[in-house]
Amino acid sequence: MVAQRAAEHAAADIVARLRSHGHQAYFVGGCVRDLLLGREPADFDVATSARPEQVLALFERSFAVGAQFGVVLVASAAGGELSDSPEILTEVATFRNDRGYSDGRRPDAVAFSSRAQDDVERRDFTINGLLLDPDRLAELRLAGETGRMSDAVLDFVGGVRDLTLGVVRAIGDPRLRFDEDKLRLLRAVRFAARFEFALEPATAAAIREQAAAIGQVSRERVRDELTRMLTEGRARRAFELLDQTGLLAQVLPEVARMKGVAQPPQFHPEGDVWVHTLLLLEQLPEGCAPELAWGALLHDVGKPPTFRQAPDRIRFDRHVEVGARIAQEIFRRLRFSNSAAAQILSLIENHMRFGDVEKMKESTLRRFFRLPEFDRHLALHKMDCLASHGSLDCYRFAQERFASLSREQVRPALLVTGKDLIAAGYRPGPEFKKMLTLAEDAQLEGRIQSRDEGLALIRAAGGLR
Repeated sequence: MVAQRAAEHAAADIVARLRSHGHQAYFVGGCVRDLLLGREPADFDVATSARPEQVLALFERSFAVGAQFGVVLVASAAGGELSDSPEILTEVATFRNDRGYSDGRRPDAVAFSSRAQDDVERRDFTINGLLLDPDRLAELRLAGETGRMSDAVLDFVGGVRDLTLGVVRAIGDPRLRFDEDKLRLLRAVRFAARFEFALEPATAAAIREQAAAIGQVSRERVRDELTRMLTEGRARRAFELLDQTGLLAQVLPEVARMKGVAQPPQFHPEGDVWVHTLLLLEQLPEGCAPELAWGALLHDVGKPPTFRQAPDRIRFDRHVEVGARIAQEIFRRLRFSNSAAAQILSLIENHMRFGDVEKMKESTLRRFFRLPEFDRHLALHKMDCLASHGSLDCYRFAQERFASLSREQVRPALLVTGKDLIAAGYRPGPEFKKMLTLAEDAQLEGRIQSRDEGLALIRAAGGLR
């Protein structure tokens, strides 16, 4: 809330200065939508009749990040107790008309306008095409009439109505809006899921018609949009909509193939692999780690190609290994960072190991606990159980044992090191790792308490001459 107040205050000051120099200026876009919905805006954007060069001249700390498209960033001091940040960056965009989108992403040409309505009509969805007068908003707040916040809004496209109806509707002809920027196909789904809105029928139909064109969007932008869907608290709804609009088969065909793949009912009474995955996505909280969210989505991605109806039951032989290979291809295609890919891959590769935790040797269990971000592995296993058989016995055992051990107990300083083996007369070679593992296992299990005991154990096993 403090950060929101600081950002709103900075944007209001920018509007006031622009207006004092004879320009029109308003809050615009997502911040207006969120205020009307009673949500905390992530940031505040300003739309103005001032040209980029005029904005740059008015604000000392301003940067022409997209001046050819009329976009300038203005840096404002946070001020007082509103924020710990040294400055707040506000995007200030000039009213404009866009002309042609030959690459399905950026306008071929931009014509600046003095009319706010022109600027609104080139935006994506009605709920994002609202302008708000911060002065009028301040008056309503002062009068205690925040329930009339829409009185401060300029609405040229019916956005207030659609917020009330709970509808995501493209501005104007939806086919033209999606022709202009293919990423809007995914954004429509994300907004509908996030706000639990419906896709307006003509908008939904246009998405289905153009679903195959999503391939024109850069892979990084697709990845980022999917990650937002997974982490905004409505992941199941988002992926149901992706499926219904035909987008899922385009952006993640490996996930679309989960549909109709049966599972053994004694372990998965909930249904097929797709239903199981949706039940995991339903459990993802807003703001969860992206790696956990992608792990939940892809943990069983290896099941469709490994499905086998054996005499006793349905089986998925080596589905973890196959799933890991499929996931790596997805990471490559969508250009994940190496660190993110490694964490998600670890979740996929290890999610089946929890079934053995109660039978693991102490040394094996403690090594399992060494996995980076082990709490995410626990979270994925819990969701996996709740989305299938419902038993949390293995989860509770692992959680309690993990919580009971200190970091030093999980990864203690080694009693026997490679230097100790060399000093004892052994030459480095293929057996070195086995000897060190033998000593470390004994240490983790409490069977040795010193280096000498460890070396004696190795000698007894025939490891040292």
